[in-house]
Amino acid sequence: MRAILIILDSFGIGGAPDAGEFGDEGANTLGHIAEVCASGAVSPARPDPGPLHLPHMASLGLWQALDCADGTPLAAPDGLRGAWAAATEIGRGKDTPSGHWEIMGCPVMDPPRVFPDQENAFPAELIAEIMEVGDVPGMLGNCHAGGTAIVDALGAEHLRTGKPIVYTSVDSVLQIAAHEDAFGLDRLMRLCEVTRKIADRYKIGRVIARPFIGKDGHFERTGNRRDFTMPPQAPTILDRLQEAAREVIAIGKIGDIFAHRGISENRKAFGTDALFDLTVEAMDDLPEGGLLFANYVDFDTLYGHGRDPLGYAAALEALDARLPELFAAQRPGDMLILSADHGNDPTWRGKDHTRERVPVLIRGGRRTTGLGLRHMADIGVSIAAHLGVEYTGHGQSFLDEIGGVT
Repeated sequence: MRAILIILDSFGIGGAPDAGEFGDEGANTLGHIAEVCASGAVSPARPDPGPLHLPHMASLGLWQALDCADGTPLAAPDGLRGAWAAATEIGRGKDTPSGHWEIMGCPVMDPPRVFPDQENAFPAELIAEIMEVGDVPGMLGNCHAGGTAIVDALGAEHLRTGKPIVYTSVDSVLQIAAHEDAFGLDRLMRLCEVTRKIADRYKIGRVIARPFIGKDGHFERTGNRRDFTMPPQAPTILDRLQEAAREVIAIGKIGDIFAHRGISENRKAFGTDALFDLTVEAMDDLPEGGLLFANYVDFDTLYGHGRDPLGYAAALEALDARLPELFAAQRPGDMLILSADHGNDPTWRGKDHTRERVPVLIRGGRRTTGLGLRHMADIGVSIAAHLGVEYTGHGQSFLDEIGGVT
């Protein structure tokens, strides 16, 4: 028996009971994408109008999970072959680490520090220490910004002065952008490594390296991003799997999210198709008793933050069309779960994450059933139970409710 957990980064389904506390009451990533598609809108990413078409996720109960998110679960129609739920985050975050950590049994009840000032966001003493320890002549930006916008605005000055670009958002992040060739990719990574040590004292959740290429105002971010994350605040199910000598193959940024704790091997690629290819390949390599844990980040970075509902729709449809490859790679006894870590409604104001419930779609259980409203930690606890690894933290297993795994 094995477990495969795939996180569609930011694929929320609305309905969070505390969304109003985060300024997100009414946010619904999937629901609003479906509404935009149903309106007949078109874009270069999705030139043909029509309803959002996700037949394979629908066969696992996606639309039932969407309706369940507001407390009104639908009965299973004929043709479904999975179990589904809508899961709530109990921790106080709505970002990538908090969502992933909670899924693995570690809710974030004391969130990392954020920097709300739009200009001069980080304290002067923090910037000065980064400059000294990182041996850079200065820092550009120090503000709230979107990654592509600030590189477009300051990329030329960065090339002229050699000063890296630093910026943040409503999340607990310190992002450093620099040119891969002129500044050097290795130098950027070393700068972020030393900044991570400084950031620990300021309780900053993530230091993110944001390399880019190009010149003369035509800049483009590359796939060599790396997140330097503070470690989870308590042991996670990944730690328990490692203690039990189980293999954990991570795909995408999973290793970075968990500060590479509890990970046997991390495989990276750029773009959802390439990450999906790695996922299918890893299915052949995953031993019995192991976990394959993947994150598909483009839904969040390109379409959620980019506020592009039709681009998001097209990316979802492209992934859905490839899911039969993943289904075919499942072996008897495998439990496959598709879920998400938070929302990022592309129709919402601003460009930041949204507090939402997330879908839990399960393939491999003996029963086709709705599991109702769950907690995100139930996902990890169920994986531990399926793999026969003891865990007595947050969450409650749904393994018995799906009748075990065939």
